[in-house]
Amino acid sequence: MSIVRNSLLPLLLIASLLQAQLASAQRPQKPVLHGRHWVAITGKPMAATTGAMMFQKGGNAVDAAAAMLAATSTMWDVLSWGGETQALIYNPKTKKVIGLNALGVAPSGATAQYYRSKGMRYPPEHGPLAAVTPGTPGGLMLMLAEYGRLSLRDVLEPSIQMADGYPIEKDTADRIERDKALIKQWPYSRAVFLTHPGRSREAPDPGEIFRQPDLAAMLRKLVQAEQHALAEGKSRRDAIMAAYDRFYRGDIAQELVRSTREQGGLIALGDLATWRPRLEEPVSVTYKGIEVYKLREWTQGPAMLQALNILEPLDLKSMGYNSARYVHTVYQAMSLAFADRDFYYGDIYAGPKEPIRGLLSKDYARARAKLIRPDRNDPEIGPGDPYPYQGGRNPFRSLLQNWHRTGTGAEERSAPPSALLKFKETFRAGTTTIEAADAEGWVVSITPSGGWVPAVIAGRTGVGLSQRAQSFVTDPGENPFNVIAPGRQPRVTLTPTMALKSGQPFLSFAVQGGDTQDQNLLQYFLNVVEFGMNVQQAAEAANFNSYQMRASFGDHESQPGRLLLNDQTPAWVRDELKKMGYTLTFGERTSGPINAIFFDREHGSFWGGSSNHGDDYGVVW
Repeated sequence: MSIVRNSLLPLLLIASLLQAQLASAQRPQKPVLHGRHWVAITGKPMAATTGAMMFQKGGNAVDAAAAMLAATSTMWDVLSWGGETQALIYNPKTKKVIGLNALGVAPSGATAQYYRSKGMRYPPEHGPLAAVTPGTPGGLMLMLAEYGRLSLRDVLEPSIQMADGYPIEKDTADRIERDKALIKQWPYSRAVFLTHPGRSREAPDPGEIFRQPDLAAMLRKLVQAEQHALAEGKSRRDAIMAAYDRFYRGDIAQELVRSTREQGGLIALGDLATWRPRLEEPVSVTYKGIEVYKLREWTQGPAMLQALNILEPLDLKSMGYNSARYVHTVYQAMSLAFADRDFYYGDIYAGPKEPIRGLLSKDYARARAKLIRPDRNDPEIGPGDPYPYQGGRNPFRSLLQNWHRTGTGAEERSAPPSALLKFKETFRAGTTTIEAADAEGWVVSITPSGGWVPAVIAGRTGVGLSQRAQSFVTDPGENPFNVIAPGRQPRVTLTPTMALKSGQPFLSFAVQGGDTQDQNLLQYFLNVVEFGMNVQQAAEAANFNSYQMRASFGDHESQPGRLLLNDQTPAWVRDELKKMGYTLTFGERTSGPINAIFFDREHGSFWGGSSNHGDDYGVVW
């Protein structure tokens, strides 16, 4: 009896310590936001206020989300008007989730051969040759025209005031100072950002009134186009789309193209005129009866769905929150899903056609799960073959066989510290997120990005151009679905999420952070569903991040086995993971800057969760 009791003591101790770690995760630093009528959450307090202003004007969640998108783009948090917008919208009238694809395309002349001729393995991280066509203006106006209530003038009014001058925040101001050497290469960027030329600190001071007169003038032109169309008797929708036409086919387009090409870019008038934002049907899987929706495979979103399929049959709860076994299992599931992302995801509107039906098959997930080694990390995990699971034959078998030879695969032991730091920053590069919901039932989740500091500003438009072309590849051996070509969309990391339960909204959530986004969103969802955390607890709970997948930025490197853990991870968990072949790094906050809404059907209220990582902020009523 005493022998049995003594053998149980270590297990009981481990269980109690894991329970203590879970309890710690349940004591958040920020409160849950409780609302009855509406909720608006985004990356900055001032931007969240613009969402509240739209609700006060009688707008719905789409109007509020559009105003927050405009505000964050104006504040460079961390995007601009030349970036891209990815959204999921729940329409209570149809009871359907809609996808918004407002991602720009590679411009004329942007071929793989062009970049290789310049000695580039990938399009560059910065500068005019990193730009795809602007998507955010078109996405905002299409979303507003189709599903909003307010005018474009109402929605843009706060951002016009901000462009006339707002007190710039420390993070943005310091980012400008840090990147001023790059900014000085581009004359229009230099004129806007470096407000104190010749001073030791040439960037704005935190709290300084930061003015963008060209951007303010551009936004006023959009409002003028809308108001003129209304005066002519056009409908609300057509008036908003008149503003769209002015941006993509009128004088704004002409100045954007002139100045971009002046600075060495490739965007042509035809690229803007033929581009369109699209409304599309998202993809989804069920996890234990909950429907989880993501944008399609032009984003990395389906990788989270693949990981959920792999994990669904497992008893994750019994493994223990962030135990070594749990971390290892989820890491391996992510490695399998992201390897498929790295090879099979790309522009869904250009050939070849991605095998998404096979990738999201439960049978395919079961086959992939069999590859997980229970005792050790597998650094050689590569893409699978989903074609048989949709009744087809893989046309890229030869590329699959050589896939491991196409990556850069930087090794931690051989890379200098500066290179490792740059890799980590690039891999986890941030943007912002937007969450909005109202009592009528509209729900919006957005992960916009692109045109972050240091951005090339396109002349007198005030628009910062996107840097998203760097997410393309130039070698079909790396990913035959994501090779840069004129008119193609790059595969992006940006990935809002919605979940429905019993056919009604259950969770709406998004996170910034480059290639870590669907890693943190996956764990957020599991924190709620498997470990019973509320919306704010899950937003602050310690996650872990893998660097095994290929980065979507810079040199597209990967570091198999490299694992970011929270500082509070117990010693025995660290030891077990090291024995499994992981290289451990640590951080104080590892949840990712998650913003989320939980729909409390029992009480008829909203629960808002807003990350404690930075300046993310929510307003409710």
